Amino acid sequence: MKMKLRKSVLFLLMTAVLAPIVLYTNNLGTYYTSPSSRNEFLEEVSSFVSFDCFSPCFDGQRFNFSYVLELLDFLLQTFGGEIRPLNILPQESSAILKEPLGAVYSDNSIQSVLNYSDDSIRENSRITRQLTEESLSTSDGNKQDVDRNPIRLLVTDTVHEARTDGESSKKIELAGGKGSDEAKIDPEKENNSQNPEHILVNSSGGKETKHVQHSYRRSTKNSRREQGKTTTEKENEPTILLDARVRHLKDQLIRSKVYLSLSSTRNNPHFIRELRLRMKEVLRAIGDATKDSELPKNANEKLKAMERTLAKGKQIQDDCAAVVKKLRAMLHSSEEQLQAHKKQTLFLTHLTAKTVPKGLHCLPLRLSTEFFMLNSSRRHFPNEEKLIDPKLYHYALFSDNILAAAVVVNSTITHAKDPSNHVFHIVTDRLNYAAMKMWFLANPPGKATIQVQNVEEFTWLNSSYSPVLKQLGSSSMIDYYFKTHRVESDPNLKFRNPKYLSIMNHLRFYLPEIFPKLNKVLFLDDDIVVQKDLTALWSLDLKGKVIGVIETCRDSFHRFDRYLNFSNPLISKIFEPHACGWAFGMNIFDLKEWRKQNITDVYHRWQNLNHDRLLWKLGTLPPGLITFWNHTFTLDKSWHVLGLGYNPNVPQKEIERAAVIHYNGNLKPWLEISISKFRNYWAKYVDYNHLYLRECNINP
Repeated sequence: MKMKLRKSVLFLLMTAVLAPIVLYTNNLGTYYTSPSSRNEFLEEVSSFVSFDCFSPCFDGQRFNFSYVLELLDFLLQTFGGEIRPLNILPQESSAILKEPLGAVYSDNSIQSVLNYSDDSIRENSRITRQLTEESLSTSDGNKQDVDRNPIRLLVTDTVHEARTDGESSKKIELAGGKGSDEAKIDPEKENNSQNPEHILVNSSGGKETKHVQHSYRRSTKNSRREQGKTTTEKENEPTILLDARVRHLKDQLIRSKVYLSLSSTRNNPHFIRELRLRMKEVLRAIGDATKDSELPKNANEKLKAMERTLAKGKQIQDDCAAVVKKLRAMLHSSEEQLQAHKKQTLFLTHLTAKTVPKGLHCLPLRLSTEFFMLNSSRRHFPNEEKLIDPKLYHYALFSDNILAAAVVVNSTITHAKDPSNHVFHIVTDRLNYAAMKMWFLANPPGKATIQVQNVEEFTWLNSSYSPVLKQLGSSSMIDYYFKTHRVESDPNLKFRNPKYLSIMNHLRFYLPEIFPKLNKVLFLDDDIVVQKDLTALWSLDLKGKVIGVIETCRDSFHRFDRYLNFSNPLISKIFEPHACGWAFGMNIFDLKEWRKQNITDVYHRWQNLNHDRLLWKLGTLPPGLITFWNHTFTLDKSWHVLGLGYNPNVPQKEIERAAVIHYNGNLKPWLEISISKFRNYWAKYVDYNHLYLRECNINP
């Protein structure tokens, strides 16, 4: 009786030990599928459990464990392989359980997978086979639960990577090889591999579970990491400055000036003498150098010597607040000096633009002498009958610059298809009339027709007819131009150019009166160069407009509000402040429409309203914007490219395709201050070997 009781107790004890193993590994149902698998399971349990720990001696007899195994076999047959859920533990439904987000393995866990032993790999392979057989034997209702089991995913991925790592050593490397299967992944899977979630693809035929290879993901991550590391290394590479030592020496000079001005260091005469000596040495070492390669060989020694001297000064003056205060004062002083130099530079630039170079002053004197030596019969141009023929191509050029006018005529004739149909009407002042006429008599423009007129001969153009002439002769205007105390205070220094005092600049508003028998005229400034044939402009239909223009509103300062005073109600009621501006320089005029719409009277009316210069400053563009308001026809930008007289960044392609290039601004091509890279476009139409140019020392 006691023996049976002992066996029952031991049986219950063994059941308590083995039940978790049986229930949590799900091996009972799997191994019941075949007698061989059941026997294999019993053998595993026999080898897994140590009988010695469960074999206490009862009356000197060893407990026979085979009896327990027979009971377990009986239980397997009784349950019939049915796996029942544990009623004690809460069960999760397949609807609640979702796929695990994120990769199963992180970068830190890769090495642990790679370090699996062969025994672990074989064990996991066996478990995978068991799970696969179980999935095939389960009913359709349980398939979803089994496939979405997170433990299943973990084990399967582990074995999959272990197999992959065991097959090829190339796949163990994180960078990946060229011959790996990663290159065979189709685009859809490649895109899906970038998704942080694990992707499972269930095929309908074999019901297999395919996983995107983690090795591809690892190689992608590491390649990106290497690229990022390379970029970071490039960004962190120190930038090599070509003037590092030059800057250091200049900084030393600034620090030296600070110590020279501090009271504590000034009281040390020995230090002051040494510091001034070092400053002279550094100044000699720097010289005109802008790069370290231009410094003398002993520059490094001078730098070190100055550093030692400055270190002494730091010991004498250790009050950082005083040094900071002095540096701020020096900075403020430097900013004030910079502003003063900018104003001075602006004034000198305008002065240079106004001043006639010595050679250009010599040329009209030399030509005037030659002109008055000619017989009166030789002072006339041929083909005068063409001057009033409206069927020809007529150009209007108002200039007192002989060389500039010559370039305009030469460049136009060079590109004209039939020069004999082109007529040039040049109007100049009394001072340059003889010289201008002599130049074109000595250098006729081929088959083209030329006419030179003196503005003083326009008797109809007087102060009683033209308001601008009356204003130009007023005392207030003369005071504005010739009182030097206003130079620095005037923010619109460019409007103080003497050309605005000349009626030559306003002749463009009197074209119908100057050419009463012509229908169309092309107006040209004297600072332009023609690069293509311009005859197509005469055949343009201006659609009832008076003037053809190139709009210049790509920049904000070419809007109406930059030229006109919109605080005045006379301006603000009529015009739009953000209306697009345009430019004079190359403009086709329909004189028939001009006369029909009485544009000259519009110009006179606005000039009378601006007698006190409250509507706009001096110049011709502001009254032009007002006079031709709603009377402009927009031309293609390739006809007229501006900016070569102030903007060095004009695109080369725009210049080459332009019909006319315009040197508007102060940097005229005949001045030494011109933009050098644009000068040749103008200079190639000047014959510097001409006798008159060589005598006046005019060189390219």
